[in-house]
Amino acid sequence: MNRLGLDASLLAIPEQLRTPLIAQFEEALAAYAAGDWEKVGIKAGKFCEVAYRICEGYVIGTYASEPSKPDNMLRDCQQLEKFNKTKGRSLCIQVPRILIGLYELRNNRAIGHVGGEIDPNHMDAELFLRGMKWVVGEFIRFFSKLPEDDSRAVVEAVTARTHHIVWKHGDVRRVLDPSKSTADKILILAYAAREGVSVTDLMKWSEYANASRLRRQILRRLHKRALIHFDEKADSVRLLPPGQMYVESGGLLSPS
Repeated sequence: MNRLGLDASLLAIPEQLRTPLIAQFEEALAAYAAGDWEKVGIKAGKFCEVAYRICEGYVIGTYASEPSKPDNMLRDCQQLEKFNKTKGRSLCIQVPRILIGLYELRNNRAIGHVGGEIDPNHMDAELFLRGMKWVVGEFIRFFSKLPEDDSRAVVEAVTARTHHIVWKHGDVRRVLDPSKSTADKILILAYAAREGVSVTDLMKWSEYANASRLRRQILRRLHKRALIHFDEKADSVRLLPPGQMYVESGGLLSPS
């Protein structure tokens, strides 16, 4: 997805809300690609808060100076519905009702959950991502001043299916693109782990057979570049902020 095209299609939204909206959306896409279902939900909640402020600003004619959590998402979204005859159904009814559903699921999922032994994070992440894509697509349709063909192309890019690149099953992790270099696989796996990960697990997950070479030629070099912190005493790896930025902006989460 082209960040410049997305930003250009939403220029009618004030920068103080447009930039955070795109940031939360892109971070949710990255988390989904890495198989971090819980993080997708976290980003969805923040996305909904920004999206609500955009709807609110359009409806009342004054946009908030920065994103903030509404006092009551359900009530505040419902308050927008009374403006639909003059402001249209899209940002008064349709988008807010999607936000209500996403926000409810994000904040109250554990309440009354039946069958607690089944982790709902993956199926929830699927709904969160599709909902966010729909909202962004609707914002493009509503706000874009680009030529129609250009706007349509951005909507198609936004709503296209996103594939995850890290497969998880129990304690097993696999990078689903075998063409990635071992160094890139290490960065992707560390990104997906969120917390520190043992070198033993990284060897198993990346299917790299030579332990001493992995530590000497790959982990130490990534450590020297400040992409990871390689704790040789603990024999563990943690992704550093520059490494996170490299994974997200360097195309590592997309298949080659």
